[in-house]
Amino acid sequence: MSSPLPDDPVALPDDLSWPQKARVLSEALPYMHKFAGQTIVIKYGGHAMGDPALARIFARDVVLLKQVGMHPVVVHGGGPQIGRMLDTLRIQSTFIDGLRVTDAATVDVVEMVLAGSINKAIVTNINQAGGFAVGLSGKDGRLIQARKLTRSVRDPDSSIERQLDLGFVGEPMAVNPHVLEQFRQSDIIPVIAPIGIGERGETYNINADTAAGAIAAELKASHLLMLTDVAGVLDGDKKLIQDLSIERARLLMADGTIKGGMIPKVETCIATVEAGVNASVIVDGRVPHAVLLEIFTPQGAGTLIRAVP
Repeated sequence: MSSPLPDDPVALPDDLSWPQKARVLSEALPYMHKFAGQTIVIKYGGHAMGDPALARIFARDVVLLKQVGMHPVVVHGGGPQIGRMLDTLRIQSTFIDGLRVTDAATVDVVEMVLAGSINKAIVTNINQAGGFAVGLSGKDGRLIQARKLTRSVRDPDSSIERQLDLGFVGEPMAVNPHVLEQFRQSDIIPVIAPIGIGERGETYNINADTAAGAIAAELKASHLLMLTDVAGVLDGDKKLIQDLSIERARLLMADGTIKGGMIPKVETCIATVEAGVNASVIVDGRVPHAVLLEIFTPQGAGTLIRAVP
């Protein structure tokens, strides 16, 4: 049995008249029918998670998705919070290609922060918004079985490749959907910390985008939403591209239009769609109600990537 909705769960802008609010809700109805029963995986991080007001809005939006018959699965990051805790504990940390080198001391802190304080804060926000959230890490029920991530770099002088040792940084090897399928049949909203478990029980720190993509692919989700701190994918004139085919996305990466930190996000979106997810969306998490705008409006709130535009 579903838990009751909080007061005014959609939190429409106060400057709208009641007829305008009714029209907004009416226009959302076809999308509610379309996505009823579908699984939506949301990668939650960045400014949307760090801003208390946006965090509360996000929690209410996730509750609303569940209440209208969808099955949201939240996978969260927490890089800045990990960095602050490492500084507090005076544990030095370095990065290679955007990945935190994770030794034994660091991975303990990563697990403590991701599966502890961050995870429980998100769970608390969702529960206070009227939902029924349960926090997990990838180690619970062997949800995310991981292996050590290997990276190689080429020496510019000798052109010899060498392997980088990133420590306990992992990549998903398999996702066990059994636990999440149990939640799907209930009113529970799972909130997942991207911590994986190795074959010998070792703990691995996994990039949250990568973990969300693997979970979405295994669950054959309707959509993967990746909340970011940018509007989405921009063209050469810095204008938002609202709809991208896989083919065009690859062309934009090849010609340098898509670059930097956007490349791994787009690559994750492509891999997820190729694995059977209908669409992956890079969503501007700085926009209030970005999740609802993307799911329930025709214009969306970011860049949608799918096999064919």
